[in-house]
Amino acid sequence: MLIHWFRRDFRLRDNPALHAAHTDGNGRVIPVYILSDWQGSHRWSGPARQATLCGALRSLNGQLESLGTRLVLRRGDVLPELERLLRETNAEALYFNRSPDPAGRALEQRVEAMARTCGVRVRGFHEVTVFEPDRVLTKTGHPFRVFTPFSRAWLQREPPAPLPPLKPFAPAPIPLPSLPLPTLADWGLGSAPAILEPGEPAAHRRMETFLGDPVFHYAGERDLPALDATSHLSADLRWGTLSPRLLVQRTRDALAHAGTAARREGARKFLGELIWREFYMAVLWHWPDVLDWEFQPRFRGLKWDAPGTAFQRWCEGTTGFPLVDAGMRQLAATGWMHNRVRMVVSMFLTKDLHMDWRHGEAFFMRSLADGEIASNNGGWQWSAGVGADAAPYFRIQNPWTQTARYDPDGSYIKRWVPELADVPPGLLTKAPSSALAPGYPLPMVDHAREREITLDRFAALAR
Repeated sequence: MLIHWFRRDFRLRDNPALHAAHTDGNGRVIPVYILSDWQGSHRWSGPARQATLCGALRSLNGQLESLGTRLVLRRGDVLPELERLLRETNAEALYFNRSPDPAGRALEQRVEAMARTCGVRVRGFHEVTVFEPDRVLTKTGHPFRVFTPFSRAWLQREPPAPLPPLKPFAPAPIPLPSLPLPTLADWGLGSAPAILEPGEPAAHRRMETFLGDPVFHYAGERDLPALDATSHLSADLRWGTLSPRLLVQRTRDALAHAGTAARREGARKFLGELIWREFYMAVLWHWPDVLDWEFQPRFRGLKWDAPGTAFQRWCEGTTGFPLVDAGMRQLAATGWMHNRVRMVVSMFLTKDLHMDWRHGEAFFMRSLADGEIASNNGGWQWSAGVGADAAPYFRIQNPWTQTARYDPDGSYIKRWVPELADVPPGLLTKAPSSALAPGYPLPMVDHAREREITLDRFAALAR
């Protein structure tokens, strides 16, 4: 028997490690997932993430059962649990898809060493991006530090085709003990926000819906948070319920059949966003210290204010800046936030409240169902003005003008900040001199003043 160790690849379609194990073993594969045994708070995990994980595992198990097998669940430290399984099953080989982050890569090295001591072959595969991070390089063989040339080089490569569907699995010779499918209570967590339905079938429905028509309007509508104009596929890519190779292939097909120039631009813009994801994965691969330090060394001494009440107000969505508060409340209610608003709220935290981007990065990872370490880190460093391909530090978004441009009638704000439902839209686009509505706070800072403070702090290091 062969073992496939699921990690963040909860799908059957175009799953390289699972497909190879199924082929090499003639369907004799034991699918395994090791549940974490942490309890309570965690820097990178919260109810939205764990609820998505629970749903993805439930869906995956159902799909495996339809092909004649089931998911074997164990709980605890990965190394001893996998070793126990290898010995229990007399497995000939262990298959898995490689992780993109430093902790995952370090774990793989320990797993490979353990398997060798057990006399078990190990095969690792790449699936988290279309191209492996060391395949898209400059002409001199170095990783790209800037997105635009990375994108050009990425587009010059031919993406590999997705793999064919799996055939049924061979029945296991012996029944293996397995834990029941997990719930949030298994991690000591309370209720979860209203996340999207997890799992591969739901991911494919979302993809088909988006690529059917909305993708062709993406360029003009993606920045308008009141519209349902984005793909909602970020969590599916994060948890591997959707293959990035398949999504890129389908997007390229849509681009080829778009028709008008405007429709082509929509599909092209969406493909560009997928390439941004690949870029941030490559940055994390080549410069793993971005999880701890600013990508641009000259800004590693930047002065940040200590978190306190102001940070708590940002987390709760009570800053008195309606667009910021709407975004934070959407996050709390759904485990997701519109991408334009993510930029606004993160730049507000780092440029208006002068707080270290690492606090916001960790809060997002605990709160988002689609929290992807590489993209989240890249986005926060971009907003803070310290990252790869960063917005220049002197480019500071004004929450009031962002509202006027992207939510001019206040539809998004009024949905998530109901106390502002009766406020005329024009009053939401500029700093008020008095309370906008009973119970809603005045802006906690003066944006113009805080902007100057930020510029002074950066200028002191930028010389």
